[in-house]
Amino acid sequence: MVDRANKPKTLVSTPGLPPQAIVTFSDDNSRVRAELPTGESVEVLLHGATVISWKDAAGDEKLWLSEAAKLDGSKAVRGGIPVVFPVFGTAPDHEQTKTLPQHGFARTSRWEFLGKSTSEDSSSLSSPSVKLDFGLSSAAAGLDPLARERWPFAFNLIYSVTLTRDSLNTGIVVTNDGEKPFDCQVLLHTYLRVKDISSVTIEGLASTPYTDKVASTTNQTHPDPLTITAETDRVYTPSSLSAAVTVSESGVPKFRVTRDNLTDVVVWNPWTNKAAGMADFEPKDGFRQMLCVEPGSVSSWQVLEQGDAFEGAQTITLV
Repeated sequence: MVDRANKPKTLVSTPGLPPQAIVTFSDDNSRVRAELPTGESVEVLLHGATVISWKDAAGDEKLWLSEAAKLDGSKAVRGGIPVVFPVFGTAPDHEQTKTLPQHGFARTSRWEFLGKSTSEDSSSLSSPSVKLDFGLSSAAAGLDPLARERWPFAFNLIYSVTLTRDSLNTGIVVTNDGEKPFDCQVLLHTYLRVKDISSVTIEGLASTPYTDKVASTTNQTHPDPLTITAETDRVYTPSSLSAAVTVSESGVPKFRVTRDNLTDVVVWNPWTNKAAGMADFEPKDGFRQMLCVEPGSVSSWQVLEQGDAFEGAQTITLV
């Protein structure tokens, strides 16, 4: 647990084993950072269990984070990978979640750091990895106080962030620990960093039905590739879970996003007017350097009975 007294600032390597990841905590216990022996790193804010940085061995950042993002726990983080649960957007017609704030409460609650695991055998020298686990439950002290009042269900969330030399995996397990069934939605709201959105193409969504939340239309399709030239907010539902989404810049593949048990892919970019209206979006032309590709299960509801669990994950691979 991060808040225990006299905790070590660094989780050191075990003597006699090959070099492995080092996990450190910030002085104020607000974030956890892991670095592989090869130089790749990831940083997770305990507020929301939000991944706020993912860098390759050269130190190049792969995620976009607003310069005005609130990292003090006062609101959800604009950028990185916020965790959306138990509702995507708002659902005024859904009885269980109609009073919850946009995107639920997981991204505004303080999670507990549960520990790390690493690849520590000689065969892992060429492919080191580190996994960080975080937890949030209905009994947790860090739960957003309004959540207990507005969503009175017994639940447990385990969120895992796994870093390898060329990928980042984020996965969540949702468990119903109570007697009452509940409905939920899950989304991993990933902000990818790009150099220039005008040179970006997204492949892997051709002929896939989508809901266009800007135009308020449903069951739309388009051929590959998708380009971003205006405000974009779409929920795609690919027919196959194995279908990957590839993000390229100037024709060169940069990211490949794959999903595990997450049926939908949201593609979002606020463009000029939307970005201008968000106080925590800086710089205002930052939409040119970001693209949200967000695996989730949001076009319908997961219904969990007592003891049921739902598990979903994404893997972002550097191509």
